[in-house]
Amino acid sequence: PTSPPGRAPRCFAVAAREMRARGANLALAPVVDVARDPRWGRFEETYGEDPHVCGVMGKAAVLGFSGDSLPLAKDKVYATLKHMTGHGQPESGTNIGPANFGERALREDFFPPFEKIVKETKIAAVMPSYNEIDGVPSHANRWLLTKVLREEWGFQGLTVSDYMGVKELITRHSLAGTPKEAALRSIKAGVDVETPDPLGYLALAELVREGKVALKEIDAVVRRILRLKFGAGLFGNPYVGAAQADALTATPAALALAREAAVKSAVLLKNDKGLLPLQPAKVGKLLLLGAHAKDTPLGGYSNEPRHVVSVHEGLQRVAGEHGFTLAYAEGVRLTEERNWGKDEIRFTPPEVNARLIAEAVQAARTADTI
Repeated sequence: PTSPPGRAPRCFAVAAREMRARGANLALAPVVDVARDPRWGRFEETYGEDPHVCGVMGKAAVLGFSGDSLPLAKDKVYATLKHMTGHGQPESGTNIGPANFGERALREDFFPPFEKIVKETKIAAVMPSYNEIDGVPSHANRWLLTKVLREEWGFQGLTVSDYMGVKELITRHSLAGTPKEAALRSIKAGVDVETPDPLGYLALAELVREGKVALKEIDAVVRRILRLKFGAGLFGNPYVGAAQADALTATPAALALAREAAVKSAVLLKNDKGLLPLQPAKVGKLLLLGAHAKDTPLGGYSNEPRHVVSVHEGLQRVAGEHGFTLAYAEGVRLTEERNWGKDEIRFTPPEVNARLIAEAVQAARTADTI
């Protein structure tokens, strides 16, 4: 008998079921970038700095999203490995900064999670990274996307551009002068699909007529796309029902699994006074501090959730059940607004934080537990 799947595949299986119920078929996840520079702003998307851990967790995600058999089950979605590669140690820690690595560093540190998952799962898609490696942007790197990924590792699936990745061959890398030239660079390197909307790839027919792209190259890409669509049953059953989608979302079992995963993934670094876990009968007046104690932002990829239980709300519930007093102070605020898509950041004025800190200190004077 096979052992039951671990928590990670079960969590991703829930995500797959809720996605598929809404008509989504391809997850742009998991991220298996090996994160080696903590200044990099996308560190939170990764599984960390260890290639083995990234590979094991990435494989668990793929199995949860897609299962281990084809055709795709009705409650599964295809998965996309991203971002290939060197993305997690950019020059100066700046997102999309160049990755100046030789082949040894790539093969020892950055390739292993991708290679493991390509060889051990039925991964459907791979996404190239925005950055350049040793001067060559990944969206124009035939060695990376064709020689290594397909010819060495035997990948049979689809390569999907990162959002505007083809366009950025013009705007960021200055490798191409026009969308048409960018498309030629990308299709020749091995990028099958341009996302989120076609710009350069609108010129593919023209490139074929000019003899710069062979028809057999286009046929190979189309064949890969059609194979995935047939494998997901999209030609036989392309539609989903809104009522069914709602019923399959945030079920009691899914919420229980989310809570279990949250508890199991919490890491306690220090407990030298034996204070934790908190005992309701002993905390007295409990003071909660922090800007995000009441406000729980989920990050740039999240829409407005149905409900997020904040730390404050959770403690309020426990305080009501056990009869201790809960107080709150904001303490320190970093910015006046949080919009990940804005370049301009308005930091909280020092005088505002001075007032908030003073209020928190005063509240702490009368608290038993902070």
